[in-house]
Amino acid sequence: MTTTSLITGVERAEVVADGLDFPTSVTFDPSGTAYVAESGLPFGGAEPGGRVWRVEPDGARTLLARGLGAPVNGLVFHDGSLIVSGGDDPGYITRLDLDGTLTPILDGLPGPGNYHTNMVAPGPDGKLYFSQGSLTNLAVVGTDAYDLGWLMRLPHAVDIPGYEVELTGFAAETPDPTSSDPQATTRTGAFSQFGTALPAGTRIPAGVPCTAAVMRCNPDGSDLELVAWGIRNAYGIGFLPDGRLLATDQSSDDRGSRPILNVPELIFEVREGAWYGWPDFIGGVPVTDPRFRPTRGPHPTFVLANHDELPPPEPPVCVLPTNSSATKFDAAPPSAGPLAGKLVVALFGDERPMTAPPGPRVGRSVIVVDPADWSYRPFARGFRRPIDVRFSPDGALHVVDFGELDMLGGGRLDARAGSGRLWRLEGLGAADAE
Repeated sequence: MTTTSLITGVERAEVVADGLDFPTSVTFDPSGTAYVAESGLPFGGAEPGGRVWRVEPDGARTLLARGLGAPVNGLVFHDGSLIVSGGDDPGYITRLDLDGTLTPILDGLPGPGNYHTNMVAPGPDGKLYFSQGSLTNLAVVGTDAYDLGWLMRLPHAVDIPGYEVELTGFAAETPDPTSSDPQATTRTGAFSQFGTALPAGTRIPAGVPCTAAVMRCNPDGSDLELVAWGIRNAYGIGFLPDGRLLATDQSSDDRGSRPILNVPELIFEVREGAWYGWPDFIGGVPVTDPRFRPTRGPHPTFVLANHDELPPPEPPVCVLPTNSSATKFDAAPPSAGPLAGKLVVALFGDERPMTAPPGPRVGRSVIVVDPADWSYRPFARGFRRPIDVRFSPDGALHVVDFGELDMLGGGRLDARAGSGRLWRLEGLGAADAE
């Protein structure tokens, strides 16, 4: 364990584990032993396939599993074992016993696409709640499928609505990267494969599993059902002590064949049966609002014709900076002192120039959100790409740093394997009092 002054905003920051390959998740057993999941993304020469490590307090590591479908996005300790969730083709949720035995819980979840099966949060009702990201930016399979460094593929799977929808007939005239003719174009629409635009009036039935959703099932995977639809990419979900379910929403970008600009990151309270607006509303505001006018294509119009048949789009409880990329969060326990009752949220940071025009860097830090009024403030900086935050049983805050990753455009990445870390932060009360 190494003490360092690189992290600002806390009295003490220690590196518990170093040299990790793009980790995404940390969890703890009741004794305080940490478990860390690596995504398995082969960026920068990293070993492909997700891995799960047990990490001792002195930083010693024991490998529990390897070769898991990538990206591994979630890891949680539950009833004496670990639950692992991730993308791959298709997405999955599986139980990992501490002896390395893997038992599938759910398989065949939607993918591949822009986003994936994300993390699992055990609920107070005994169910397993999990989030499923959208497979597209704004329901349209577009040219950005070739620009995303983790995707770079056409065709890929299309989004599945959680409620029955009727289409407006939206079709974007867009370059066709699948053609040998560099000047070729095609028309592409919503909830369909690239190069296909379904006619106005087409109705698409609800599906389970679906995308852009929060779902739940029994611990053995039975009784899979929808909780709520219309959250584009709820990478982080979790229950507050009072039982409320929250979700971060990584919002849509200025890219692809239905681009949109200036979309903030959001935190929602997830209510059963609600609609959170994707793909036609952002935090209750229609995508047609002038504030969202993109630079990389025409202003988006609606793709759904039956808004009146859907629940009213829910507003967020908290609005965070555009492109800050809110990922996971944790509620501070009473042992966290002045932080008790507040949320600590990881901001992975912008992915310019892939997701937006060049501009100032945002995110790459940890913030504190106060659920009393949903205000937020900066907390700790100095990370490369914070992606998960978790309090250990002794009240110390741990931060998973994904590592060095920057987008260069054109599907190219600047990434360094082995640059991920698990941090332990102490002296949180003093920082919160500043």
